[in-house]
Amino acid sequence: MTTYGFHASHEQIAPSRLLADVRAAEQAGFDMAMCSDHFAPWSERQGHSGFTWSWLGAALATTSLPLGCVNAPGQRYHPAIVAQAAATLGEMFPGRFWVALGSGQAMNEHITGERWPTKETRLRRLEECVEIIRRLHAGEEVTHDGLVTVDRARLYDLPAAPVPLRAAAISASTAARAARWADGLITINQPLETLREVVAAYRDAGGRGPLALQVHLSWAPTDDEALAVARDQWRTNTFAEPVSLDLPTPEHFDVASKDVTDASITAAVNVSSDHARHVAWLREYTELGFEEIYLHHVGQDQRAWLETAATAVLPALRA
Repeated sequence: MTTYGFHASHEQIAPSRLLADVRAAEQAGFDMAMCSDHFAPWSERQGHSGFTWSWLGAALATTSLPLGCVNAPGQRYHPAIVAQAAATLGEMFPGRFWVALGSGQAMNEHITGERWPTKETRLRRLEECVEIIRRLHAGEEVTHDGLVTVDRARLYDLPAAPVPLRAAAISASTAARAARWADGLITINQPLETLREVVAAYRDAGGRGPLALQVHLSWAPTDDEALAVARDQWRTNTFAEPVSLDLPTPEHFDVASKDVTDASITAAVNVSSDHARHVAWLREYTELGFEEIYLHHVGQDQRAWLETAATAVLPALRA
């Protein structure tokens, strides 16, 4: 049975408001939640980017929802720090926290001043980080010299059960590679055939754990309003690799997205004023085998969407 979660977008909403939103999402009937982990927003129009790990502690303490986040260890975050942060949340909130690890995006990672590596190097660095985090979560003292360096690190507070380390992947090739180490997979809404390929690549390579999907959507009382919200807030997220991974600042994304078409926006965001249409789209995703679906209304004001989700969308999905 598919469960439905709320996506908390740190790039778009101040952390204090986002904390109120995730509590409202629990009251609206969402089963779980997840959040992004950005240093910068996608656009100057979004204008926010709170620190995920501080927010997660508050969100876990003030709701009963399971929560997860996407994280890129290896450049902005040393893997030992990611291991410590995840273990602390896992110890305080047993069974309620997971982290999805990915190879990252220049817009967040360039701040260290280090060279932005090639995709293959980033994937190898990620795999080193996963091994380091798993060893630390097993209670080992870890020394490592490779694409990342660790000197005699050991964690002293560990959860009773290790925090699940899921993989964040968009392409079938990345999903298949991640199957070697991941406790589950999370991806984003794409054409159904592309999603089918991602799911098959992960499972055929032996991938275990839940399949999760983050769905970008825009709902408003009219189609024109819904499209306007998506255009204002999410037109910067319509680019394929390598553009989406290699542009370094919100200014670059704003310039690159100046002439994005409505067709490109509606290919990246499910845009409709009809809640039944959103339900139909979500049912198509469940038929692909996704066990967890996280709904991300791309507007900055979540209140009207949460009311619609509570009264129309979630009841229809569960009927």
